Amino acid sequence: MVVPGNDGGGALRSEGGETSAVPDLAAAVREREAGSGGPPRWVWADTREVYPALLGRGVRISRCHDLVLTEGLLLAREGRYGEPRSARAAHARLHGLPVPEDHHAPEARQATLFDEEPPPLDAELVAEVHADQLRRIEALPDPHRFRLLVAAESAGALIAAEMGHDGMPWRRSEHDALLLEMLGPRPVPGLRPVKLQALADQVAAVFGTSFNPDSSQQIIKVFKAAGVTVSSARAHELRKVEHPGVAPLLAYKELARFHSFHGWAWADQWVRDDRFRPEFVVAGVVTGRWATSGGGALQIHKAMRRAVVADDGWTLVVADAAQLEPRVLAAMAGDGGLARAAGQIDLYQALAQAFGGERDHAKIAMLSAMYGGTSGDAPKLLAVMRQRFPEAYRFVEDAARAGEEGKLVRSWLGRTCPPPSARWRELVSGPEGGRAARDRGRFTRNFVVQATAAEWALVLMAVLRGLLPDPARLVFFQHDEVMVHCPAELADEVVAAVGRAAEQATRLLFGATPVRFPMQAVAVRCYADAK
Repeated sequence: MVVPGNDGGGALRSEGGETSAVPDLAAAVREREAGSGGPPRWVWADTREVYPALLGRGVRISRCHDLVLTEGLLLAREGRYGEPRSARAAHARLHGLPVPEDHHAPEARQATLFDEEPPPLDAELVAEVHADQLRRIEALPDPHRFRLLVAAESAGALIAAEMGHDGMPWRRSEHDALLLEMLGPRPVPGLRPVKLQALADQVAAVFGTSFNPDSSQQIIKVFKAAGVTVSSARAHELRKVEHPGVAPLLAYKELARFHSFHGWAWADQWVRDDRFRPEFVVAGVVTGRWATSGGGALQIHKAMRRAVVADDGWTLVVADAAQLEPRVLAAMAGDGGLARAAGQIDLYQALAQAFGGERDHAKIAMLSAMYGGTSGDAPKLLAVMRQRFPEAYRFVEDAARAGEEGKLVRSWLGRTCPPPSARWRELVSGPEGGRAARDRGRFTRNFVVQATAAEWALVLMAVLRGLLPDPARLVFFQHDEVMVHCPAELADEVVAAVGRAAEQATRLLFGATPVRFPMQAVAVRCYADAK
């Protein structure tokens, strides 16, 4: 167990319960990682508060148990979703004491502006919380799956910290050239780039008045003055309007978004030493998908891929899972017909025969089943799916029905969805109850699939991390896509490792299943060449 202290020191506690103070925590961890007995599974309160400092000292560890992430999973499983999940909070619950707010919660961060920092953790508290978590896991009906979930979630915390530390290769010169092409020269602070200003002038000319196209209120007002009522300034609402000002305004909004999300100021903040270093948040979404607390790594504009270029003599190995969620559904539901189709590279094409030979119809049916689609041809195609793939159809229908009834659903490894809110319970008992129930049913229908897909991707990364030859590094992850930066001579080995990791992740989650999860990996110099 690791408890960091001040000035680079800290405390280590062995499995036997012996605690020792160490003046140089990084050196002590490095020594034990290289020990003859093999690397230990480190236990600590929060990876975000321990691992970055170790990485800064050149120390990488093999595996850990993250108390914060594990506590969040257990609380949700126990029907206490959203309660504070820090080690201190878990310890307080264990002893019936007042439970402190989480340090990373917004209200807690606000409090630290005026209040003293809490005292440092001690090894005894960490050990006690860890032991309690292990007891709670073993008491579950399916501890084996949940243990895998905890291990994968903790490995994800290590990977997120490493990706932030290593960074994605990013050529600032290419970025600047792209900005010049799309926006014009970098403007002085407070002014728009010339191409953005030209669009603003064009919009003003159409409406015959100057206004701020970044202001939703002013957009609604100027349309009203032109005799057009719009319910909002969102792009999808504006596209419904027939007016000559719509096209330039939409063009302005798209370019303004690009400028805001990936412009010069963004690069100044998030690109350092030719590396893009975002802040990934493990399980930042309720389904277990990752989010970012800075840098917008999960929303990189396609045009910006030109700036992601491997170092000289290195390459990028980019891989994504084809049709991940339908394959996950096939494996979970145990539907023989769907599983056989999921044994092919193109699942939708394999399903096409059941839908009159139309691949698009197969895709619509699958997506409608997973997302609760009912428009267009969806009802007719769902009827075919119900007949041809009854187990898969029943699986998502059962999840939807549970959600409509206010029940909880879980992923394959045991991640639990949030409970319905008090507001939902009010709505479901009123005149709009049917709609509210269906909305939650659509959420739970997708949760069981999307959360399990997130688990598969997490296990894939954890396995791949252990298979990569040094000095290859995972540098990017987005839902079902991974990127490895490696010396060019290791590209073939890394591509093969990606394939093995996909096979192992599938076996770890689903055992002997006919479902294939192909990872199409390519070695490229520039990210833009991978698509």
